Amino acid sequence: MYEHTNLVPGRREATVEVHRPTPLAPVPSAPVVPVQPGAIPSVTSVVLSDGRVVTGYALEPAKPEPVAAKPPVSRAAVNIALGGIGFGAVCGGLFLLTAFITALTALITQLITLAAVIFGGWVAIQVFSASGHGSGTTVNIRKAVFKRNHFHG
Repeated sequence: MYEHTNLVPGRREATVEVHRPTPLAPVPSAPVVPVQPGAIPSVTSVVLSDGRVVTGYALEPAKPEPVAAKPPVSRAAVNIALGGIGFGAVCGGLFLLTAFITALTALITQLITLAAVIFGGWVAIQVFSASGHGSGTTVNIRKAVFKRNHFHG
């Protein structure tokens, strides 16, 4: 324990706990393998402003490998690609137009068929209901006279 020596008189003395770190067990490190540079660098000396001389090797910054330049795209390739996209769009549009016309034709055909069925049914109702009720005009064919392909009643 550690006690403060410059405490204000009349105050109670404070104690401070001191923690000491526990040393870690040494970790075996991999052996350092010296690497020889490909070329022996030149030794450079630099004179500082206060007259001291610093001698050392000049280190060149690491240069990244040059990025392979992308080959330029030819205008013909761009035009062919855009033409293909346009052709696909036109074909898709024509396909949709053809499908729309086919669907419209089928709808009109169904409406005409529906109208014919309704009108035929109405005509059938008129024909069969007129003969059953006795209303309407009765034509006696036996008394009719045909002269030179003309009907005289």
